[in-house]
Amino acid sequence: MSEIQSKKQKLDTLQRLLKDMGSLVLAYSGGVDSTFLLKVAKEALGDNVLAVTAVSPTYTQEEYERACKMARSLGVRHLSIQTKELENPEFLKNSPRRCYYCKKELFQELRTIADQEGISFVADASNQDDCSDYRPGRIAAKEAGIRSPLIEAGLKKNEIRELSREMGLPTWDLPAMACLASRFPYGEFLTLKKIKRVDQAEKFLRDLGFPQVRVRSHGEIARIEVHANLAKKLTNLEVGLKVVRELKRLGFVYVTLDLEGYRSGSLNEVLPRIDQEEMGWKYIRGKFLGGKSDRDP
Repeated sequence: MSEIQSKKQKLDTLQRLLKDMGSLVLAYSGGVDSTFLLKVAKEALGDNVLAVTAVSPTYTQEEYERACKMARSLGVRHLSIQTKELENPEFLKNSPRRCYYCKKELFQELRTIADQEGISFVADASNQDDCSDYRPGRIAAKEAGIRSPLIEAGLKKNEIRELSREMGLPTWDLPAMACLASRFPYGEFLTLKKIKRVDQAEKFLRDLGFPQVRVRSHGEIARIEVHANLAKKLTNLEVGLKVVRELKRLGFVYVTLDLEGYRSGSLNEVLPRIDQEEMGWKYIRGKFLGGKSDRDP
């Protein structure tokens, strides 16, 4: 079976899954995965799909504006809700379970909306690749009965990008985005001020021509991750001085460049082993083992 045939079969499977659902509330961020899923859901379900976007300081204004624009262009009904994870002491502690508490609140909100609207299912846009990474939010999804159609269809990130490009979706080559709380080492207490500082630093770097960038905040130290092919540009004397001046203006004392470059979830590298049996799973050296389900991380 060729890669193209396999990809097409997965898309067919996704379309069947969505049609069988009948109606759907989708957690919609405006990114690559959720926009692709929203497009296919609209085609499969027509007006029986509702996109809901969480608004919070932990997400950038650019992401929210893009989500609104894409939902309008796809002709999908779109709601925005304010989430309050920054009022949750467990979230602010920034333990390795942080994402669980955030997603738990979000999915409870989406469940309430679905019940009010008489909609059968709630879904997120997790893809197959997410099953091999540390994703405590997947536990919250399982507990709330949230469907993940992209995982159920076996679609991986690269396949979603390829299909998005074939469908003419402008999001196909968007850089990966993630909650701004993911920029802080586990155990460092989160504050709105710290989150805003990282947001401003990354926006400055994106405007300088670094589309895929992370500013990891280690107290007074900013550790910048960019793709290796852009590292030379960042070390250019003129560009480097601009970055240092701006990040120091924002409150960082030291500004560093990570020589390993950008990589998703780099702060998880300090977690060689997490054993959370009370939540039904183990995460050991990058793999989920045991737990309540063979396929749920």
